[in-house]
Amino acid sequence: MTYRNPSRRAFCGASTTLLALAAAGVGTRYLFDTHAKPAQADAPERIAWSQCNVNCGGNCVFQWHVKDGKITYMESDTTGSSDFQARACLRGRSMRRWLNSPDRLLYPMKRVGKRGEGKFERISWEEAISIIHDKLDYIIKTYGNESIFINYATGMYSSMGRNPSKRLLSLLGGFVNQGADYSTHMLQCVMPYMFGSDKKKGSVFSPYDNVNASSFSEAALHSDLVVMFGNSPAETRMGGANAVWDFARVREAVKARGGKIINIDYRMNESASGHADEWLPIRTGTDAALCAALIYEFIKNGGTDEEFLEQYCVGWDERTMPEKHKGKHASYKDYVLGLGADKTAKTPEWAEPITQIPASRIRDLARLLMQAKAPFVCQGWGPQRHSNGEDTTRAICMVPIALGKIGLPGTNTGQREAEPPTYLVGSLPFKNPVKTTLPVYQYLNAIDHGHTMTKTNAGITGADKLSSDIKCLWNYAGNCLTNQHGDINYTHEILADDTKCEFILVWDTVLTDSAKYADILLPDAMRSEQLNMQTQGYSEYYTGVTVGGPAQKAPGECRSSYDVCADIAETFGLRDKFTEGRTHDEWTRYLYEQGAAKDGQMPSWEQILKQGVYKRECKPAIGLKKFRDDPIANPLGTPSGKIEIFSEALDTIAHTWELKEGEEIHAIPVFWPGPEGYGCTTEEFPLYCSGFHHKSRTHSSFGFIDVLEQAARQQMWINPIDADKRGIHNGDTCAVKSPAGEIRIEARVTPRVIPGTIAIPQGAWHKADMNGNKIDTGACINTLTTYRPTPLAKGNGPSHSIIVQVTKASA
Repeated sequence: MTYRNPSRRAFCGASTTLLALAAAGVGTRYLFDTHAKPAQADAPERIAWSQCNVNCGGNCVFQWHVKDGKITYMESDTTGSSDFQARACLRGRSMRRWLNSPDRLLYPMKRVGKRGEGKFERISWEEAISIIHDKLDYIIKTYGNESIFINYATGMYSSMGRNPSKRLLSLLGGFVNQGADYSTHMLQCVMPYMFGSDKKKGSVFSPYDNVNASSFSEAALHSDLVVMFGNSPAETRMGGANAVWDFARVREAVKARGGKIINIDYRMNESASGHADEWLPIRTGTDAALCAALIYEFIKNGGTDEEFLEQYCVGWDERTMPEKHKGKHASYKDYVLGLGADKTAKTPEWAEPITQIPASRIRDLARLLMQAKAPFVCQGWGPQRHSNGEDTTRAICMVPIALGKIGLPGTNTGQREAEPPTYLVGSLPFKNPVKTTLPVYQYLNAIDHGHTMTKTNAGITGADKLSSDIKCLWNYAGNCLTNQHGDINYTHEILADDTKCEFILVWDTVLTDSAKYADILLPDAMRSEQLNMQTQGYSEYYTGVTVGGPAQKAPGECRSSYDVCADIAETFGLRDKFTEGRTHDEWTRYLYEQGAAKDGQMPSWEQILKQGVYKRECKPAIGLKKFRDDPIANPLGTPSGKIEIFSEALDTIAHTWELKEGEEIHAIPVFWPGPEGYGCTTEEFPLYCSGFHHKSRTHSSFGFIDVLEQAARQQMWINPIDADKRGIHNGDTCAVKSPAGEIRIEARVTPRVIPGTIAIPQGAWHKADMNGNKIDTGACINTLTTYRPTPLAKGNGPSHSIIVQVTKASA
């Protein structure tokens, strides 16, 4: 059976236009892509290529139209056929407002007030570099290189990115490494225990590459059922160079062959409302309970593939348990059937009050999954961003594992859809002599009591413990010091005390909330203001590279971080080692030509400068296909070489790590609520709260662009049942209070969110008087999150595990 794709141009253009119309009174001429020339079309004009480099994963392509050294307007990608164009979304098309914003940081500055007040005075580059030199020299000599941490950040992706900073600090003796990230912290940490890691390459497990996960284009070819857990490409993967395009093709194909798309989420997200056949509402944080109930139905109705489970898996049942754990009813099957330690069968009736999904509907979904020839089960990264996230992400993978639907055409491994198999160019190289790695979400604890943090109480890797508290934070293009971190009020207390972390360096383009905590604040040149190069984004339908710029001169005294780092290196007598005789632009060319030589198909440097963009199509990918075809020749990177449903390594960790009260680590992917999860609401805080990605921002990037805020306002979603009890109506300003803090936010009363749970878009800019009542009128969800790293990953699970009370705010 065949199906017809909408053109890429039509698909992406339509979604952008709809959002634009939502912004009343906003002139689209200034904001959006257009083929119409400006009135001065007869004046000399040139094209400068660039990309949207913030972390939605898209890296959509820009064509800046430049006249007299100034950008006049932007087109997106017009190269190739309309079905093969990396065209930008609403956010990317507003980038000119960022470039030319009156809020741009223009000069180096030093702090003159208390940390967090945002009070600075202008200084020269010479003074800034001198201060940075002196602080680094003192900190390294006094505390050692393990007192330096480059904070997690995703505000700028390119072949340079944060690497000039890493290269500089590596030459100075190194810095504590970043473990995992805020996007997939729990998933990255726990998945190697189930699916292994690539030991041959010595790489960290990538749960969404084309080896471990299947592509949406594979689903388009063969799948007859798509089941998505907390996955909304229409919000998290917008733009023509991103996975929303791939997902649109899946919808058309699956429907054409009589199949369905079912979206399981606590709210009717944009993908569910626009593309799914069914939205299955679920209480936030309870996905593992639903999965256990589905698998109970598989077992009872003969839907499990027992041959597959015996041949490819460890820990499914008594037969496949590790020898020393046999006879203890510790297998996943015994857990589901109620033969394990809790003696509770995981029936649909058991799951119903936990998940809020009727038992009959759970049975219906189980039946659909068993009947499907090629079910494509996938998850977004929201389900693992809970306090029980390590178990949740594995539990979702158990659905296709139990069915034996892995490594076959049209199937997936339960993980997120695949990323591209090949990135054509590399980044500025560095080699960090320090091997100690700190989980990124633990940076605040490392400032407060780093010298007490070990492998077994804090997830330190590469060493037995940290040798020092963190005394220097280096923050480039990121808002994770506060805004995107957890428990902003507590974080403020730690950062504001400059006897703890003695030096904070921040590099950015505008004054974010995190930038207010800088001791030295440096103005960065944006990608379009320098020669820039970057690969494609997360979309798996193509691989490519874009090279271009500068489109216009950086304003004020903004400089590239590479040039600044070279100047800092010079103060230590290391300029030659840092640059290796190459300028920023010469490094860019060098990195491109290295990639081109390895690839063999890319254009020459001269050609790419002329054409700006190179793209080629990628083949569909089937996750774990080689393993399925021949598990002996292609074993997984687990101790057994198989899928480890029961992990002996996790069982050992559970019995040997120092866990706090309320923390649990499990050898199998059980359902447990986790702190502030199911059953943890109180009379004071009777509602659950979870965050979601918002169309007006990429995390907190674009959060200050006014027209985007108008197009997609910061609103709390609340079900009419919960709103009526509180006398709340659409548009009311509400107070939302958690054990950690309080915000003010506009109400959106809608049945698109499950009763008992409110939804708040993440990434809004924190706005509070931190020397006063600390009430956040910017409605940043991390004012509400508690700072409690998860048991195994030590990650940001509390991001979506929150309990709150909502009231109508007094005038």
